[in-house]
Amino acid sequence: MSENPKFQLGTIGSLSLSVVSSVSIVICNKALISTLGFTFATTLTSWHLLVTFCSLHVALWMKLFEHKPFDARAVMGFGILNGISIGLLNLSLGFNSVGFYQMTKLAIIPCTVLLETFFFRKKFSRNIQLSLAILLLGVGVATVTDLQLNLLGSILSLLAVVTTCIAQIMTNTIQKKFKVSSTQLLYQSCPYQAITLFIIGPFLDGLLTNQNVFAFKYTPQVLFFIVLSCLISVSVNFSTFLVIGKTSPVTYQVLGHLKTCLVLAFGYVLVHDPFSWRNILGILIAVFGMVLYSCYCTVENRQQKASDISAELSQVKESESDPLISVDNGSGILSDGVVPKAPVWNLNKDLHA
Repeated sequence: MSENPKFQLGTIGSLSLSVVSSVSIVICNKALISTLGFTFATTLTSWHLLVTFCSLHVALWMKLFEHKPFDARAVMGFGILNGISIGLLNLSLGFNSVGFYQMTKLAIIPCTVLLETFFFRKKFSRNIQLSLAILLLGVGVATVTDLQLNLLGSILSLLAVVTTCIAQIMTNTIQKKFKVSSTQLLYQSCPYQAITLFIIGPFLDGLLTNQNVFAFKYTPQVLFFIVLSCLISVSVNFSTFLVIGKTSPVTYQVLGHLKTCLVLAFGYVLVHDPFSWRNILGILIAVFGMVLYSCYCTVENRQQKASDISAELSQVKESESDPLISVDNGSGILSDGVVPKAPVWNLNKDLHA
């Protein structure tokens, strides 16, 4: 057993946990960065991962899940790649306009679809592609305001998209290949992610903000929000691995755009951020695309399950019509005093069973 059944979440539970925790940490970090001036995002992420690892270590000590070591090189490469992708996303935001950064995040879904199609032979129906296009259009209308291009920022954005897509695809494939749970993978990869970001974090933050994270004045209010952000991050990191493991990298990105829409709405309601009819229209289009994506995925999953069940039933019927034991001459008529042969094993059928 890999995890205590009491602590296993279904797909709906993992999606809900991801949305609630992600929106919460965005609101918390917005207060920390915008209001209190703590702009060291990459270093803060390294602290998030360190606290996540410590929390999982306590959970392991309490036997809430089982430690399952597997390919150390795969874990190390995966952890470092995850850390690098986070750093590149932060650099992309720093060297590009907010609008171009939003376009970078929108590009992750089509890039993931292309990678899974070419390298994993995964097929996406036209309905799924249409719903994703509607979703991306809506998020683009709601979030993309300006598109100021520069060569360095474009290169960083391209690298950020590619590394993020590969890391999220690896999150799904590693769990299935090595038969490990999201908790087990997160526990083993967290130290490598944290070390990578802790090494490059102060340098990147200094480059982007012209400030030293270790020279910052840590008031009690700043410390409170840092601790709160780190605690919420445990749920964010856990739910990220959980969602990708239970669904797919594309579904996780769709969920991410839902979070973006929710953050825009909460920003308007709670802190009265500027909100236009363009934002409202974009959110409505995006939500429509998400509903279509959810419906099409549900229908296709049911069709796939039905086809799998019918295939299993046909195999059972074939095995019943072709028994392992056959009788040779068992129904022969007695003539000339010859005794019919006794039932014998048919070796050819045994070998082909």
